This record gives sequence, C-alpha cells and structure tokens, in this order.
Amino acid sequence: MNTQTVTATADFATVTTPAGPFTALVDPDGAVLASGWTADAENLRGLIHATLRPGALHERTELGQVTKAVEAYHSGDLTIIDSITVRQLSGPFLVHAWEVLRKIPAGDPVTYTDFAAASGRPAATRAAANACARNAAALFVPCHRVIRTDGSLGGFRWGLDIKRWLLNHEA
Repeated sequence: MNTQTVTATADFATVTTPAGPFTALVDPDGAVLASGWTADAENLRGLIHATLRPGALHERTELGQVTKAVEAYHSGDLTIIDSITVRQLSGPFLVHAWEVLRKIPAGDPVTYTDFAAASGRPAATRAAANACARNAAALFVPCHRVIRTDGSLGGFRWGLDIKRWLLNHEA
C-alpha cells in the first residue's frame, strides 16, 4: 500500500449494492482512502489516518474504476477489487497485515489465527483482529475474509449480516 501526505480534498461516491449502500473515498490519484457499506462519507473520512485524512470531501456520481470495481464485484467478478490501489497508513505491522489481507482469495476465508501466522506473528491473534478492525478500506482490503477458529464470523465494522452476505457471495 502506498503512502503520501494529506490531501486537501477527497472525492467520494455512494452506489447501491445488494448488501446496502457502499461509499468509497479516493485521493486525487484515485487510490481508495476509505470505503464501506454506508452512505456516511464523513464517518469514513474519520477512519483515515490523520496524515492522509482529507480536509474536505467532494461528492461525485461515480469514481471511475473504483465504482466499476464495486459494481462488478457485487455482480460476481470477485477478483476485480484486487486491481484497485489502496492507500492506508499506520505502523509497520498493520500496513503489512493489510497487504496480507489483500492476498486472501475470495471463497477461501482464513481464521484469525491463520491470518496472524500469515502476517508474521503467529502468537498475535489479537493484533491480527485489530488489523481487521482498523482497516478503513473495506472490500478492497477484504477483512471480511477472516473468521473465528470455530467457524463463527467474529466482528465486522459494517455488521455481521453484511459479512455473512459477502462470504456467501464469494463461496
């Protein structure tokens, strides 16, 4: 994931999906800064690391490739999200863990324990769960693909009904 300094304005657009309204915020380069199943762009802006957080938001009807990817994913093209650039910033472990999340294939969820091991810290299951919880770019960094060891869903910022829908959609 690339990093850069704060931008004055980010564009955002909300699209209707089968799982509910989905909003993405992008920087001037088109990289996703934050996204999720909400129509509240301001809430998403608050999830962005302070050094990347835009000072203002500008609503658009669509965001080019990002909007096309969201629509295509929800229509069944499960790998289209892999081509979208994401820009998130945090400490080295979280940044690495978010990169690992992007490599989990659709339809093949992993446990928090497996995710911790893949992230290089096999004993740090809570840190791995924290990486999922702090992920601002839902869908494009598919934290919904991480579940509990017992097969239950665990948590998801956008609600367990949406997480269940996503996992079923990818199965």
